[in-house]
Amino acid sequence: MSARFPIVDAHQHFWDPRVNYHPWLCDQPPIAFRYGEYSALRRPYLPADYFADADGHEVVKTVYVETEWDPRDSLGETAWVERLRRETGFPTVMVARAWLDRDDVAAVLERQAAFAFVRGVRHKPRPGAMREARWRAGYARLARHGLRFDLQAPWTALADAAALCREFPDTLMVLNHAGLPADRSAEGLAGWKRALRALAACPNAAIKISGIGVPGARWSAERNREIVLAAIEIFGVPRAMFASSFPVDSLCARFDEIYSGFRDIVASFSTLEQRALFHDNADRIYAME
Repeated sequence: MSARFPIVDAHQHFWDPRVNYHPWLCDQPPIAFRYGEYSALRRPYLPADYFADADGHEVVKTVYVETEWDPRDSLGETAWVERLRRETGFPTVMVARAWLDRDDVAAVLERQAAFAFVRGVRHKPRPGAMREARWRAGYARLARHGLRFDLQAPWTALADAAALCREFPDTLMVLNHAGLPADRSAEGLAGWKRALRALAACPNAAIKISGIGVPGARWSAERNREIVLAAIEIFGVPRAMFASSFPVDSLCARFDEIYSGFRDIVASFSTLEQRALFHDNADRIYAME
C-alpha cells in the first residue's frame, strides 16, 4: 500500500483575470493550447479554489509558477503574489517570470531576487532560443542571484537544455511537466526517454512530474504509469518531484485523480522514496525549509 504524506505541490498557479491582465486568459480569440479547449480556465482561481480542489490531501506548501501575466510587467505579478501571501499564507514560494533576452533582464532579475519568496524564474524559450548568445547571456545572470531556472519546453529541445546545464553548472534547471511527452507512440516515447537521459546526465538538472495529461483523454494511473516510472528511473528519486499543475490540469483530471494516481504508481517504492517524491525533494530543491 502506498503511504500518505504531507504534500509539497511543486507546480501550481493562481490568477484573477477580472483584475489582472493575462493575454491567454483575457484576449479573444483563445490561443492554441496543448490540452485543447480551455475556457474553463478563464476565471479566477485563488487559494480557496485550490484548497477546495485539493480537499482530502494534506497540501502544506506550494510552488507558484508564473502564469504568463502581462508581458510588459513581470514584476507586477510578483507584487500581486506578495499580497496574496500576506492575505492567505499561500503560495509558499514563487517561480517568477523574467525575459532573458530583453534589455532590462539585469534589472528585472535583481528586483525579482529581492523578493524573499522568489526561488527562480521561468521564460518559455521559443525554438532555438537556448542557443542564442543574447538569451544565454541572460541565463548566465541567474547564478549570481541564486535563482533556479524552470524550463518548460518539449523534449525535442532538451539537447539544448543539457548544453546550457553543462555551460552553467552553478544554475539548477528544473524541467517542467516531464518534458511534455504528448506523443505516446513507441517512437515518441523512445525519443522522449533519450532526451531525458541527456538532460539527467547533468547533475544540476531536476524534473517535475506534472502536466502529463493526454489531450482528449482522462488522466489515469494506467495511462501515465510508464511516464512516471521512466522519469523517476532516469533522474533518480532525489531529483524528481510530483506536482499538480492546477488548475491547468483540471482540464484532464481532478486533483484527487492525479495524486491518487501518483500514489498508486509508486506504491511499491520505499516509504522514504515516496516521501521524497511527494514532499521532501520539492522542499529541498526550492529551499522551502
